[in-house]
Amino acid sequence: MEMLSKRKLGTQGLTVSEIGLGLMGMSQSYGSPEERDERESIATINRSIELGCTFFDTAEVYGPYTNEELLSRAMKQLGIVRDRVVIATKFGFRIENGRMAGTDSSPQRVRQAVEGSLRRLDTDYIDLLYQHRVDKTVPIEDTVGAMGDLVRQGKVRYLGLSEAGEQTIRRAHAVHPISALQSEYSLWERNLEPEIIPALRELGIGLVAFSPLGKGFLTGKINETTNFDTTDFRNTIPRFTPENRKRNLALVDGVTELAKRKQATPAQIALSWLLHKGEGIVPIPGTKRRKYLEENIGAADLSLTKEEVAALDAGLAPEKVAGARYAPAQQATIDR
Repeated sequence: MEMLSKRKLGTQGLTVSEIGLGLMGMSQSYGSPEERDERESIATINRSIELGCTFFDTAEVYGPYTNEELLSRAMKQLGIVRDRVVIATKFGFRIENGRMAGTDSSPQRVRQAVEGSLRRLDTDYIDLLYQHRVDKTVPIEDTVGAMGDLVRQGKVRYLGLSEAGEQTIRRAHAVHPISALQSEYSLWERNLEPEIIPALRELGIGLVAFSPLGKGFLTGKINETTNFDTTDFRNTIPRFTPENRKRNLALVDGVTELAKRKQATPAQIALSWLLHKGEGIVPIPGTKRRKYLEENIGAADLSLTKEEVAALDAGLAPEKVAGARYAPAQQATIDR
């Protein structure tokens, strides 16, 4: 397995590994609490660095707070030199009694959140700071203005947005250069293609694709009988209902067949498809296990022809996918 190459996010100088590592699942959302093993998580972070995957994605709300602390502990235990990794974290949710309680991207909250993240990460600076979700009660100009102040103070190096719409992106970029948009993008979630991706390319903004494996569905490891732990948030997602799951499994058959022909795995096909979609796109598959990390990183060694990419495009065209990407309450937080 070769070391990962680098990709540029935006035009301000941010360079990251071509595949990153999403850390959220090490602390929440996927699987059961009993499945989480801090020793394995730290070993996964270590193996990630060994393979050149040095772009780590976390957020204050993951846990909440505990995911940033986990990354800090891992770096200390492993003796990681800070400049070897790129740390991205996010703010934007109001947290009360250990739970999300709406959004808050007021300038004061931005400053407080960053101070908290710096403390939990035990670092002097954040490489990439995202607004986690657009706060419809605070003008984006005010939020990005406060974020820009933190860049000038040296506490943050580059700015990003998450799940922002085209007009919000343009307004934010006019205040301070935005280096990256983080948003869900994968073979089975293509809502960015009509308007968002063209706007990003026009403005010189990179795309960090979260859930690039369709929350596990594109790995071929989920079937009609798969049961998720009661705490697993996929239980709330319409695409994972029994009826929709059955319909969507037929779509993944094409990915599985191509994987067999290429002597790869379905996950590697899905990630390779993303890597072939443009130099400014960086997927951040999440995992808490070394074996899946190694599988994911192996996607960088896989080449797809134009014909194979086109066949994947058609096989999982948006109109063929059954079910919404989120339940209504979650979808309402997306700025589209």
